[in-house]
Amino acid sequence: MEDGPSRSLVAVNNLREFFHDSVQTALRKQQVAVDDHTEHYVVNVLTMFSRSEELYDTTPEGVRLKPLAHMLAQAADAPTTTQRDEALRRLGDVSLFIAGFFAQSFARKLVDVDYHIAMGGRAYGTLAESMRGTMRGHSVASVFRELAAKFQRLVDVLNEVAEMAYSHSDKDILRQYEIWMKTGSPRAYNILRRLGVQPVASRPRGSH
Repeated sequence: MEDGPSRSLVAVNNLREFFHDSVQTALRKQQVAVDDHTEHYVVNVLTMFSRSEELYDTTPEGVRLKPLAHMLAQAADAPTTTQRDEALRRLGDVSLFIAGFFAQSFARKLVDVDYHIAMGGRAYGTLAESMRGTMRGHSVASVFRELAAKFQRLVDVLNEVAEMAYSHSDKDILRQYEIWMKTGSPRAYNILRRLGVQPVASRPRGSH
């Protein structure tokens, strides 16, 4: 993931506190309201995946990011409900993190950000339904339900966290337009407006 904009390094004493403050700021800026438990979950995902060993898998070919389709197959083939739910949760978590922090890097790749949004939202939604009827999962099913329902907006929030120190310029117009067309992202729409571009009024493909 090397095609994104260069960023300034920020020295922080406590990474969890940094992500907590950044997520709260981004939620306010993007006007996204989520339950406190959902916000806490997102902060935990960011903190966990800030350690590369949590994000990547060790394979015979080296350290790699497992394709989302492989994660989905692993969930489908899981021998127990617990293992299936854990695989779905990882699929959702990885999709959210990658789409949130590396949206710009997908510009010249076959798999774009809308694919990650669709896969992640579906994984969280399936997980919420699976856990809803169990004593173990009833308390957290609402978190996964909200993550599924607001997945695209939370990707906007994480885009904001990742790019707080980055100012968009004219070179970003095409990529932001692609993101808006594919996902209906309000954040991409607003960036285009700030850059002097009025997106066409027809409904974006990713909106519902």
